[in-house]
Amino acid sequence: MTSVVRALRGATTIDSDTADNVRVRTIALLEQMLERNGVDHDDIISVLFTATDDIHSMFPASAARDIGFGDIPLICARELDITGATPLCIRVLMHLTTTHSRSELRHVYLEGASGLRDDLPE
Repeated sequence: MTSVVRALRGATTIDSDTADNVRVRTIALLEQMLERNGVDHDDIISVLFTATDDIHSMFPASAARDIGFGDIPLICARELDITGATPLCIRVLMHLTTTHSRSELRHVYLEGASGLRDDLPE
């Protein structure tokens, strides 16, 4: 089967705005995204991270570099500040090559972000 470019989504929350909490939760999210979808390092094209306005302690991309993503294009951006949105939230949009169809991809929502997309399969 031919590989195609797809996008994989994920999100998590942190308990407090500390570098250690951002690092641990970001790494857990990325590892789950890769594991649940059988993604190899060389399959990853790029990763976009967003963080809500209440996160200032570190860039989520720095945590990704800690687990070997240093050769992958990474960027961080600010999430829109929407009233009632999930606080202390880190979101990920990962572009990758895969043989999976869109319906076969398993997006990952952890911690307080688990209810963000209840329309998606586990």
